[in-house]
Amino acid sequence: MHIRSALAAFSGWADSGRRLVRRRLGRPRALDVLTALSCLAVMALDVPGLADADNSLDSRLEAGLVLTVSSATLLVRRRAPLLAYGVGLVLLGWLHELTLVQFALYSLARFRGRRAGVVAGVAYVLVAYALFNLPGWPVSRAGTPAEFLSLVVPIGALAVGVGIAANRQDLVRALERQRATTAVLEAVQAERARVSGDVHDFVGRELTLLTVRAEVLARRARGEPYEKDFEELSETARRAHRVLNEIIVQRGSDGAPTPGLDGLAALAEESARAGSEVGLDVDDAALRLSPLRQAAVYRVVQECLTNAAKHAPGRPVAVRIAVADGLARLTVTNALPASAPARTPVSAGTGTAGMAERVRSVGGTFEAGRRNGTYVVSAELDAGSGV
Repeated sequence: MHIRSALAAFSGWADSGRRLVRRRLGRPRALDVLTALSCLAVMALDVPGLADADNSLDSRLEAGLVLTVSSATLLVRRRAPLLAYGVGLVLLGWLHELTLVQFALYSLARFRGRRAGVVAGVAYVLVAYALFNLPGWPVSRAGTPAEFLSLVVPIGALAVGVGIAANRQDLVRALERQRATTAVLEAVQAERARVSGDVHDFVGRELTLLTVRAEVLARRARGEPYEKDFEELSETARRAHRVLNEIIVQRGSDGAPTPGLDGLAALAEESARAGSEVGLDVDDAALRLSPLRQAAVYRVVQECLTNAAKHAPGRPVAVRIAVADGLARLTVTNALPASAPARTPVSAGTGTAGMAERVRSVGGTFEAGRRNGTYVVSAELDAGSGV
């Protein structure tokens, strides 16, 4: 149990450390610089020995310069990991230095995949063994072939294994990002389909009324000079309705039109039954907004109440809809809990994208985010007449 606790604590510290590094240093350039400096720091421990060894380096300065230039190849480890790998093998044969090639093996496995990492690891072991058997190698330091390989093989395998694991993590993160992007796109498309349905319902209703009214006026004007004008108006409205039916994708039988502001009271009651009181403050002028704008406001409030129930259960929600200077402004505010919930709420993370798409579909602007311990969603729409 103690071991498990220690491993869990270490994992938590490691995750916190990785998040801190990413936040402070950024990715990926700063991490490449950090990797090169780390490699140089490890190799710098060998500078005194390299300067004294029989390897054509006459001073510590020369040894330091060689190691600095060699470690600099890690700066391009993402685009050209083979460069650091090749230089690492040269250092292995020339200075008997193992450090750079280990960093290069990790980089190859991470940025070129498992196959490249395994092939490079096997080649590294074979090259190291061949170098060991060449005349001039420091046998006193290397020992027997078995002793030499017991050092070379585990280090290389570890570097390749960690690199492959990191590569798999990178692939998982990329897949998660792709899935999140796809979910957002699907949410936007779904909201556009709902907007299209609302357009069909609201505009189609008006065109139907126009058609009927024009036919009535045409009958009343029989024998009058403008009878034909009313008949043309009726036929034009009928054609427009047919075109609308052809353009707008039809929804299923359950595709009822989105309610307007008169549906907010039901939303507030439903939220109150779930434990979150909702304060509605709606200007009378807002009730004169067009059907599509009212539907947009309804959808935003509906999604905000759903999110508040997930992430801040039991906290009150304030909904304010004001109309002034030709603009309708919607503000939904809810207090955030002091601590994270014990269980992470199930959420696709696409609600905000859907709200933004709905508001922008009627020419409005949308913002959402944390503000002084609260979560605020605000939208601004043109309060003008029309659909």
